Amino acid sequence: MRRILVVDDEENIRLVLRTLLKKHGFDVEVADSGEAALALLDAFDPNVILTDVRMPRMGGMDLLATLKAKQHPATVIVMSAYGNVDLAIEAMKAGAYDYVSKPFKPDEVVLALRKAEERETLRRENRALREQIQKDNRFESLLAKSKEMLDIFRTVAKIADFKTTVLVTGESGTGKELVARAIHSRSNRSAAPFVAINCGAIPENLLESELFGHKRGAFTDATADRRGLFEEADGGTLFLDEIGELPLNLQVKLLRVVQEEHIRRLGDTKDVKVNVRLVAATHRDLSADVKAGRFREDLFYRINVLLIHVPPLRSRRDDVNLLIDHFILRNNARLGTRSRGVSIEARKLLLEYGWPGNVRELENTIERAMVLAETDLIEVADLPERIRDALDPVQVHLASGELSIKRTAAAIEQILIRRALQKTKGNRTRAADLLEISHRALLYKIKDYKITDL
Repeated sequence: MRRILVVDDEENIRLVLRTLLKKHGFDVEVADSGEAALALLDAFDPNVILTDVRMPRMGGMDLLATLKAKQHPATVIVMSAYGNVDLAIEAMKAGAYDYVSKPFKPDEVVLALRKAEERETLRRENRALREQIQKDNRFESLLAKSKEMLDIFRTVAKIADFKTTVLVTGESGTGKELVARAIHSRSNRSAAPFVAINCGAIPENLLESELFGHKRGAFTDATADRRGLFEEADGGTLFLDEIGELPLNLQVKLLRVVQEEHIRRLGDTKDVKVNVRLVAATHRDLSADVKAGRFREDLFYRINVLLIHVPPLRSRRDDVNLLIDHFILRNNARLGTRSRGVSIEARKLLLEYGWPGNVRELENTIERAMVLAETDLIEVADLPERIRDALDPVQVHLASGELSIKRTAAAIEQILIRRALQKTKGNRTRAADLLEISHRALLYKIKDYKITDL
């Protein structure tokens, strides 16, 4: 934090600040306009930019916006003459760290710079701490500290080297493929291929050829011999995602491969031996599918030798904070953003939201918020409406499991009365109009519900 770029159109201000800051050990460059400051960015690479708010042509606000668009990491402190404090505050809302009023005292400027230096040091320490926490809670590509996930980590470590077939269950977005990859990475097969296929994403008429391969001429478009995914994964691991979507006729052929470790390409008369570790995954209840005749019972028992259930994110709240910080760090590196985290209020919403889309939904939510955020801190306004509304008291009551129409109606009525009174700042006549009831009825309900805190 030693390189300071001073931007001001008044020569005497530039001279005073250059002399002052050099005296305190700072490396200082000066510019008489926003355009001149931008021209110095690459060569000088300032840690802090101390800029006047009002200047001809490109002022401090425009300079701040340009720096943000360029994703330049410099901390910006604005200077404002008496009467421009509102503009300085607007600049802080736009991403400036602090402001100094003109005319300024030398100690005020130095103090602002020292504060910026302490803040940057703290940010670096926090970043290093978050990275260390993630390192301590990482298992291959999985990141968690909840008991449920730590149990899975221990299970994966135990079974990784065995060729036993594994079935991974869990809702969509919980990270079933990451578990499969962790099994492969921890195994003695890690140097061989990990091949993944989503059984529900490929048309049924192509799926058999995709899995087992085909001989030239086996069907109209088979113009050459082709190896299937079982052969591609030979010596390694084949991950069959959404195995519950596999058609019954292919379930029979898959059972044969699992039992005999041989495959036969479409149109071929010879079997090919394969050495494959099979990991399957599904979000479906395969036991129910077996009973309904949608999934073969014999195949179910062949793949369900070792079962790993990945719990939904809503049941492992301990992992949410860890994942939020992980996605912020990763997106900062990937997108070039400089987000320093999530506000207390926004984090509270993220922690209390139900996450029906699990980790995948959380990942997408954080990326969206980082792209839309006006500052380097994710605020409530940057979150999707579905999350902002998740703590709506009406929804909370309806989600409580209450089945009594009488008690539910009374609870919602109280909520609406409070909202109307808050909106009208306690004006009961206007509140009654909003609620579409008589003033007398409103007074009766306020007394009946003992609403006295408005």
